[in-house]
Amino acid sequence: MTDVQDCVVLLHGISRTALSFRKMQTALEAADFATLNIDYPSRHHALEALAEHIHPAVTHLAAGIAGQLHFVGHSMGGLLARVYLSRYRPERLGRVVMLGTPNGGSEIADRLKNVSLYRGWFGPAGEQLVTRRDAATGALFPPVDYPVGIIAGNKSIDPTSSLFLPKPHDGRVSVENTKLDGMADHVVIATAHPWLPGNRVAIAQTIAFLRDGRFDRQESG
Repeated sequence: MTDVQDCVVLLHGISRTALSFRKMQTALEAADFATLNIDYPSRHHALEALAEHIHPAVTHLAAGIAGQLHFVGHSMGGLLARVYLSRYRPERLGRVVMLGTPNGGSEIADRLKNVSLYRGWFGPAGEQLVTRRDAATGALFPPVDYPVGIIAGNKSIDPTSSLFLPKPHDGRVSVENTKLDGMADHVVIATAHPWLPGNRVAIAQTIAFLRDGRFDRQESG
């Protein structure tokens, strides 16, 4: 344990809950990070409103720690981290890890954005996951100027996803669309989109990047 403890804010994906990050949270705490695993109403608000929703909890946390404040986001949680940091960048911002985040959007959202069942289930934020963003949505994601490590999966448990996604992909997001200009590192592991937050290799790689600013090339997927 170090004298000054870093903390990690965990942001789950759309239609998920903080429980999806429980295994990651336990591993981070065992690695001497404090954690804030936030539940937020991902299906009910647009990304900008969700950033306002998490702000009080993140502000309270940042005021009580002396170390760095890192962010780890799964899927849309990574986009939420980008929106949040563009508005409320903490003074001691550390590193950011994104797991299966559709930084370039998702072709599945392109196909389904006008389908009533999709819109009803995923809500306003679901409509912001498209690959072709309008000016207002694009403005939510300015270029990153902080260390970002991206973990992508290349396996799918959904046989229909290949009809919409270019290979390789994780069943929800193509590996190519997880990439981000200015990212510090990128790694692909053998898992599907839903399992990324609890995958053993993804957890080990997340901890490696938070500690060292790069992924561990010896860790196999």
